[in-house]
Amino acid sequence: MSNEKVYQMDFFRVYQLLVDKAVRKGRTRDEVDEVIRWLTGYDQAQLDGMLQKPVSYGDFFRGAPHPNEKRSLIKGVVCGVKVEEIEEPLMREIRYLDKLVDELARGKAMEKVLRG
Repeated sequence: MSNEKVYQMDFFRVYQLLVDKAVRKGRTRDEVDEVIRWLTGYDQAQLDGMLQKPVSYGDFFRGAPHPNEKRSLIKGVVCGVKVEEIEEPLMREIRYLDKLVDELARGKAMEKVLRG
């Protein structure tokens, strides 16, 4: 799938997939929301608002109010690619979230997921 197709995906649909993945593994929607807020700087009201209107996945990340400075500590492989080696900044941000939700779903403690 091309980067542009990923950027155009509906944020609500991607969000539901992320939540479903976490819930299947015994985690909660609230924990996914916490990860998203930590990564992007959105507060819960802003995140809820983004879920109520049509927003592309790319625009969700482009509009992130305060991307977390510690996000560069996120390392590892997502979809066969090391996130720290992704050159395109927007795709790297998207893969950071994928990696965090993967860690959450694998049972990693929230403090470690959030690089505490």
